[in-house]
Amino acid sequence: MLAGSLLFGASGGASNVVLPPFTWSMALVNAAQLGKSWRPGCPVAPSQLRLLELRYVGFDGRARVGTMVVNATVVTTVVKVFATLYAKRFPIHLMVPTSNFQGKDPASMAANNTSGFNCRYAVTTGPKQWSVHAYGEAIDVNPLQNPYVFNGVAQPLAGKAYINRRDVRPGMAEVGGVLNKAFASVGWLWGGRWSVSPDYQHFSSTGG
Repeated sequence: MLAGSLLFGASGGASNVVLPPFTWSMALVNAAQLGKSWRPGCPVAPSQLRLLELRYVGFDGRARVGTMVVNATVVTTVVKVFATLYAKRFPIHLMVPTSNFQGKDPASMAANNTSGFNCRYAVTTGPKQWSVHAYGEAIDVNPLQNPYVFNGVAQPLAGKAYINRRDVRPGMAEVGGVLNKAFASVGWLWGGRWSVSPDYQHFSSTGG
């Protein structure tokens, strides 16, 4: 297991609450831990994945600790992004692996869960193809505030209140905003740029 911490100033941001240092740790993960978020035939093996424990700021402005599974190759990148979000006090509702939801993405989204790896196919009208999440190289952030929108319908359904992206509220992704800039700084691309079916929660290393 690896771990680290970074100390940030106690003032500034959306809250006057004093935050402890940003901390993170990394551990190996096995098939049993991944549960139904992984199965034989997935494009990556459990040995290629890592379980991250990350400190984040909740919507109440207080520090919390969450967990997320990502590809071992993007650990440093993901830690950098979430260290930035913590320093800027960007609020996150929940952060647990999709195995907590039996690998069911709709359930994870409905819980407004920020997550990484999930061995599933991409949501597309074309031929079946693995989602970038199936490689552990994509992260969905605050699905309620940042829904996937197809034919005017938000997923999760409660995300309907956030389809209007001009009404910027806490936890939302926006061009030039804290969340987008944090991911852009490490070269990750935003699903909100897709014109036909914008996926405002989605950030990935490949742009897919």
